[in-house]
Amino acid sequence: MFDVAGFQFPAYRKEWIQTSSPCFWKGVFIFLNLLFLFIFSAQALHKIIHNLLIRKSKNIENGEERFLASNFIPGCQRTSISYQASKWCCSLLLSCQILEILLFLTKGSGGQCDFSFLVLSKMLKMLSCILVLIGIASFQKATIIKIPWTIRFWCICIFLQIAISLGFQLHLICSHKVNIGVTEIIDMIGLLASIYIVAISIRGQTGISFTSSSEAEPLLNNSVEKKESSKRNCPYGRASLCQLVTFSWLNPLFSVGIKRPLEQHDVPDVHVKDSAEFLSHSFDKCVETVKEKNELRNSAIYRAMFLFIRKKAAINASFAIISASASYVGPSLINNFVDFLNGKEDHRLRSGYILALTFLSAKVVETVTQRQWIFGARQLGLRLRAALISHIYQKGIHLSNKARQSHTSGEIINYMSVDIQRITDIMWYANMLWMLPIQVTLAINVLRKNLGLAAVAGLAATLMVLTCNIPLTQTQKRFQSKIMEAKDERMKATTEVLRNMKILKLQAWDTQHLQKLENLRKIESDWLWKSQRLQAFAAFLFWAAPMFISAVTFGTCILMGIPLTAGRVLSAMATFRMLQDPIFNLPDLLSALAQAKVSADRVACYLQEDEIKLDSVQLICQNEAEFDVEINQGIFSWDLESEAPTLSDVQLKVRKGMKVAICGTVGSGKSSLISSILGEIPKLRGEVRISGSKAYVPQSPWILTGNIRENILFGNLYDHNKYEKTIQACALAKDFELFANGDLTEIGERGINMSGGQKQRIQIARAVYQDADIYLLDDPFSAVDAHTGNQLFKECLMGILKEKTILYVTHQVEFLPAADIILVMQNGRIVQSGRFDELLHQKIGFEVLVGAHNQALESIFHAENSSRSSQTEESWVTRKPINDECDMENPKDKQLQCIEKQESSQDLPQDEVERGRLTQDEERERGSISKDVYWSYLTAVRRGALVPIIIITQSLFQILQVASNYWMVWASPTTTDEPGKIGLGLLFSVYVALSVGSALGVLVRAMLLGIAGLLTSQKLFEGMLHCLLRAPMSFFDSTPTGRILNRASTDQSVLDLEIAGKLGWCAFSIIQILGTIAVMSQVAWPVFVLFIPVTAICFWYQQYYIPTARELARLSGIQRAPILHHFAESLTGAATIRAFGQEYRFINANLNLIDNHSRPWFHNVSAMEWLSFRLNMLSNFVFAFSLILLVSLPKGFINPSIAGLAVTYGLNLNSQLATIIWNICNAENKMISVERILQYSRIPSEAPLFIEENWPPRNWPETGTIRFQNLQVRYAEHLPSVLKDITCTIPGRKKVGVVGRTGSGKSTLIQALFRIVEPRDGSIIIDGVDICKIGLHDLRSRLSIIPQDPTLFEGTVRGNLDPLNEYTDKQIWEVLDKCQLGELIRSNEKKMDATVVENGENWSVGQRQLFCLGRALLKRSSILVLDEATASVDSATDGIIQQTISQEFDDCTVVTIAHRVHTVIDSDLILVLSDGRILEYDTPAKLLERGDSSFSKLIKEYSIRSTAFTS
Repeated sequence: MFDVAGFQFPAYRKEWIQTSSPCFWKGVFIFLNLLFLFIFSAQALHKIIHNLLIRKSKNIENGEERFLASNFIPGCQRTSISYQASKWCCSLLLSCQILEILLFLTKGSGGQCDFSFLVLSKMLKMLSCILVLIGIASFQKATIIKIPWTIRFWCICIFLQIAISLGFQLHLICSHKVNIGVTEIIDMIGLLASIYIVAISIRGQTGISFTSSSEAEPLLNNSVEKKESSKRNCPYGRASLCQLVTFSWLNPLFSVGIKRPLEQHDVPDVHVKDSAEFLSHSFDKCVETVKEKNELRNSAIYRAMFLFIRKKAAINASFAIISASASYVGPSLINNFVDFLNGKEDHRLRSGYILALTFLSAKVVETVTQRQWIFGARQLGLRLRAALISHIYQKGIHLSNKARQSHTSGEIINYMSVDIQRITDIMWYANMLWMLPIQVTLAINVLRKNLGLAAVAGLAATLMVLTCNIPLTQTQKRFQSKIMEAKDERMKATTEVLRNMKILKLQAWDTQHLQKLENLRKIESDWLWKSQRLQAFAAFLFWAAPMFISAVTFGTCILMGIPLTAGRVLSAMATFRMLQDPIFNLPDLLSALAQAKVSADRVACYLQEDEIKLDSVQLICQNEAEFDVEINQGIFSWDLESEAPTLSDVQLKVRKGMKVAICGTVGSGKSSLISSILGEIPKLRGEVRISGSKAYVPQSPWILTGNIRENILFGNLYDHNKYEKTIQACALAKDFELFANGDLTEIGERGINMSGGQKQRIQIARAVYQDADIYLLDDPFSAVDAHTGNQLFKECLMGILKEKTILYVTHQVEFLPAADIILVMQNGRIVQSGRFDELLHQKIGFEVLVGAHNQALESIFHAENSSRSSQTEESWVTRKPINDECDMENPKDKQLQCIEKQESSQDLPQDEVERGRLTQDEERERGSISKDVYWSYLTAVRRGALVPIIIITQSLFQILQVASNYWMVWASPTTTDEPGKIGLGLLFSVYVALSVGSALGVLVRAMLLGIAGLLTSQKLFEGMLHCLLRAPMSFFDSTPTGRILNRASTDQSVLDLEIAGKLGWCAFSIIQILGTIAVMSQVAWPVFVLFIPVTAICFWYQQYYIPTARELARLSGIQRAPILHHFAESLTGAATIRAFGQEYRFINANLNLIDNHSRPWFHNVSAMEWLSFRLNMLSNFVFAFSLILLVSLPKGFINPSIAGLAVTYGLNLNSQLATIIWNICNAENKMISVERILQYSRIPSEAPLFIEENWPPRNWPETGTIRFQNLQVRYAEHLPSVLKDITCTIPGRKKVGVVGRTGSGKSTLIQALFRIVEPRDGSIIIDGVDICKIGLHDLRSRLSIIPQDPTLFEGTVRGNLDPLNEYTDKQIWEVLDKCQLGELIRSNEKKMDATVVENGENWSVGQRQLFCLGRALLKRSSILVLDEATASVDSATDGIIQQTISQEFDDCTVVTIAHRVHTVIDSDLILVLSDGRILEYDTPAKLLERGDSSFSKLIKEYSIRSTAFTS
C-alpha cells in the first residue's frame, strides 16, 4: 500500500487547502499541463490515423489533386516577424525551463512543497514547452493561418503559471528580506516572453499569410486586386504588436502632416476588415442569420447588431475590465504607503521602492489597456457605422413607394448622419456598463479592507446614487425622442426649402419659409433646453455623489467608533475619486444610452419598411417568350388601403419591335401603367411578364451631379462610335458645341444649369446608350420644342431604336399615328386600344384628344392664311442690328455658325476643365483654427460675459473640493494611537459644508454652461439660416444640397450638444490639474520643477499632433457630405436605378464614399490615441518620480498625511494631464463645425428685399410694359454669357410668345426678369421702374409665374395654393374649378385638406402643373409668366387652360414660353431666341408673311408633321 505519511501528505495538505499557497497553484497547473498534453496528444493521434485512412481510401489522382492544393504555389507563402518572434519566444521559454530544472536539481528545494511534486511540475512545464514549440514550427509546413485553441489555452496557462510563481517569489523576498536570485531573474525573462505569446494568442493569427503574384494568379479579378492593394497601403494592417500598443504605425502620417496640410490622397487606406464592402457583407450575414430564426423586428435588428460586434466587443471588454481593475491597485495601497512613511517598516527603501514600482506597473497596465479599449471602441463604432449606412442606402434604393412617402429625404438623411452617430457613440460608452459593477465592487472591497463595516454604508450610498438614474434616464430618453422628432421636422423642411429654393424666390415666399424654419428650430431649442437643464441637474447630482458617499461613509465610521486615521481617510478618498469617474460618466452614459435607444429604434423601424417586390414582374428568357411585355388581368394600386385601385383590368401584350403609344387625360394612369411594367407599383392581382433588358426615361428628368458624358454612359464603357450615334439621334450635338467644355461640361445638382429640354434629351440619350431591349418613355417630348421633338421622334424612336420594343407616354397627338398600338387611358383603365385610324372610327373618347389637337392646328392654319392677306401692322420691336456676318437669308445652320464664331471671339477662361465646371470643391480652411472662430463663438452671446462667471464657479468648486479633502487629512490622526486635533463633530460638519459648497458651484456652472451653449448655438444657427435663404441662386446652383444639409444636421448637432462642453472642459481640466500640482508641490517641491519640462514636452506633442489631427478632422467633415449628397440623389432616382439594373453599381459607389470618409475618421481617432498614450505614459513616470522622491526623503522630513494626499491626487495625474491636451485637441476638432457654420454665415447675399428710398408705387406694375436694354446674363463669372445683348420692348397688357430651340435662353430670360440671375450688363425696366433699383421682394411679389418644373410642398392642397392664407375658401374653389381640379379635390374625403406628400409625389406631374396655374390665378398680378406651363398636360386640358388664361388675364401682360407652337400662335407678339440672342421679334402675322423667318419655318414643320393625320 502507498505510504501517504512517508510522502508527507498531511503536512502538505495544510498548505494545499489554502489558495494563497504556491503549492495549491502548482497543483492546479500540473492538472492543466496534463490536460493540455492529453488533448495535444489526442489531436496528433487523430490526425495521424485520419491521414492514414485517407491515403488508403483515395486514389492516386485525388492524391495528386490534394498535393497540388496543399502545395499551392511555391513562394506564395509569407511569414511575418510576429511568427518568427513567436518561435524565438517559445525557444526562450524552453531554455528558461531547462535552466530552472538544472538549478533546482543542483541547489535543491527551499520551498514549502514536496520535492517530487516540484520536479513533476517543472518537467510537465518543460514537456509542454517542447510540444508547443514543435506545433508552432509545424504551422508553416501545414499552412495554418489561425492559432489552434489548444495552443491559445497553453499560452494563457504558461503566462499565469510564470506570473503567479514570480509573484510568490517576490512576496517571499519582501517578507524575508532576501536578495533577488538567479531563479527570479530567469522567471522575469520567461514572463516577458510569455506576455508576447499571450498577446499573439489573443490576436489569433499565426503570422503566416499568402500573397498573390501575377505569375501565380494571372486571373485575379479587380476586386481582389483592389483588396490586396488596400492591404499593402494600410500601415495598421502591417503593424507589429509593439506598434499596435504604442500606435507608432501612425508615425509616417504625422511626418507628412507636420510638413504640409494633409490631402485626401495622403491618408492611408483602412484595413480590409474595416472596409465598407467587407463590413456590409458581414452585417448581411448577421441579418440573414437572425431572419432564419425570427421575423425582422426591432429586437431582431438589435440581435443582428450584437452578432456583428460581439467578437470585437468581447476583446474590448477584456481590456476595459483589466484597465478598471488596475486603476484600483493605487487606492488599495495608499494606506500601506502612509504606514511606510510613518516608519512602521524596518527596511524603508526596499519596501518603498517596491511600492513605487507596484504603483507604476499598475498605472502602465491601466494606460495600455485603457488606450486599447478606447481605440477598439472607436474602431467598432466605425465598423457599425459603415455597416448601417450601407444598409440604410440599400434600403433606400429598394424602398417601396408607400414606405418612401412615410420617410422623407430629410428624415432618412437624419438617420444617416445624426442617428448613426449616436448609435456608434454607444460603442464607446458600452464598456462602462460592465466596468461600473467591477469598479463599484473593487471600491467597496478597498473600503471594507480599511473601514470595515462602514463600507456597507458606502455601498448603500453608492446604490442610492445609482438608483437616482432610473427616473433621470427615463426623462432624458423622452426628451431625446422629442429632440429627434423636432430635428426631423426641421431637417425635412430644410431639405424641402433647399430643393425648391428657386420657386420660393420666384414666388417671394422665402421670408415665409424662413419664419417656418425658425419656428421649427424654436420647438427643437425648447426640447434641447429641457434636456440641458436635466443634464445640469445630473451633473450636480453626480459631482456631489462622491462627496455624498464619503460623507455617509465617514459619518458611519464616526457613529460606529471606527477610528479614522489619515491613511484610511486617504485610501477612502482615493477610492471615492476613482468612483467619481464612473459616477460622473454615468449621466453621459445614460444620456447616450437614451439617445442610442431612440436612434436605434428609428433606424430599425426604417430597415423593416417594405421594399419593392422583386417577384411582381416575371423575367422570361427571350427565346422562350412570345411577347416582350405582357400583363394579364393586372390590378395595381399605389395605396394598398384604398378601395379603388390605381389601375384595374389591365390587359396588355406587346410583341418584339412594337411601338406602343399611351395617351389620356391628366391623372388617367399613364405613368402608373409604365410603373406597373417596371414593378414599381404594388400588384394586387394578375401577372406581369417581360422578356429582355429595359431602359426607362421618367417624366421628371433625373440628372446626376457630374459631367454630361458620365450621365449618358451611366456606368457603361465608352464606345466612341456608339456614343456619337446616340448624341446625334438625341439632338445633343449642337448643345455640346455651345457648352464651354463640350460633353465634359459639369452639370450642377439636379441639372440646375441645364434647360428642361436639355435634361430630357440627356436622359433619353442615357436610355439609348444602354442598348436595351425594351424602352419605357414617360412623356419624353413634353420639355422639348416642336422641332427638337420631331427630330427625336424620327432619329431616335423611329431611327436608332426602330428594332426595339418601345412604350411611350405622350400628350402630343402628332406622335400617335406612327405607333403600332395606341392605348387610351381613363380612370386607371385601358378604355381603347388599336391603331390611330381604328380609334378615330370608334368614337368613344379618343376623338376628344385628337379634336383638341385639330383645333390647335386650325388656329395655326388660320394664322398662316390670314398672314398672306393681312396689312402690315406697326411693329413694337426695337431691333438691334444683327452682325453683318450673319445673313438672315441663310439657313439656320449658317446663323448658328455665325453666333458660334462671335462667341468664340469673347474673352473666356482658358482652362477647359475649370471653364466647364459649375460645382466647385467644398470650401476648406487650411492650418490651425483661426482665433477669430474661437472669439466669434465665445462672444456670440452677451459679448462673452458668461465665460468668466463659468470659470469662476468652476474654480470655486475646485478650491472647495481640495479644501474639503485637505481638511479631512489635516484633522485626522496619523495612527490609531494618536489623538485627533479637533472633535469629530466639527471635523465632519466642516467637511460636509465644504462638500455642499463645491457641489453648488458645479450646479451653477452646469446651468450657465448649458445656457451659454444653447444661446450661442441658436445665434449661429440663425446667422447661417438667414445667410442661406438670402444667398443668390448661383450659390445653390454650385453647392450640392448635401453640403448644406451636413452643416444644418451634423455640424449643428455638434454645436447644440458638444461644443460648449468641450470648450468648458478645456478650462475645467486646467483648473483641476492646477489644484493637483498645488497639492503635490506642497510636499514634494521638486515635482513642480519637473512639471516645467514635462509640460513643455506635452505641448510639443500637442503641436506635433494638432496639424495632422486638424486636417484629418476637416477631411472627415468634407468627405461626409458626398455620402449624403449621393444618397439624396439616389433616393430621387431610385426608380431609374432599379429600371436600369444599376443597384449594384450605386451601392458600390456608396461603399467607396463610406471608405473615403472612414479613412480620415479612423486615422483621426487613432491619432488621438497616439497622443493620449504618450501623455499618459509621461504622466505615469512623473508620478513614479514623485513616489521615489517621497520614499527617498528622510523620515520626519514631510508630514505623512499630506504626502499621502499628494499621492492620492497624483493617482489621477496621468488622466488629468492627458485630459487637458485631449480636451484642447478634441475641442479644436469640434470647432471645425463652428468654422464650417461660420463659413455659411458669410455667404454674399443677393440684393436687399426692400429698398426704402426706392419703394415702387402701390399699384405698380399697372400696364405691365417690359423693356430690355442691352441685357447680358451669365450664371457665373467663370462661365460664358447665356443672354447676349437682348434689346426689345414687351408692350403692356399684350400677350407675347417666346419660342426657340432647347437651350436658346428662354428660361434664362425669365430668371433675369425675376432677378434670379442678376444682369451682367444692361437693364430691365417695367412701367418706368428699373427692377435692379428696387427690393427683390417688391419685384417678385408683384409678378406671377407658372414655372417649368411644377413644385408642391408637403402639407395640404390649400396650403400649396394659398401658403400666406390671403384668400377665402370660395376663391380657392373657384380657382380649382378653373384649373380642372375641382372635381378631383371634391372627390377626396379631406377636400382642400387633402394630403400632399414630399415633392408632391402623390400627384401626377400634370396635376402639379395645374396646381401651379391655380397659384397664379389666385395672385392675379399684372404680369404673368408661363414657362412651359402646360408641357405635361394633354391637348384637351391644354386647350381649356389656354382659354382660362385668355379670359382671366385678358388685361395683363402675359409672357409665354412654349414648345407647343399653337399655344403662342394667338399671341400679339412672337420673340424668337437662338443661342441667347434675338433672331426675330414681331407679330405672328408679320413673321408668317416672310417664308424665310425662323418662326414661319417652325410653323411649317409643325403643320407638315401634323397634316398627315388631320384628314
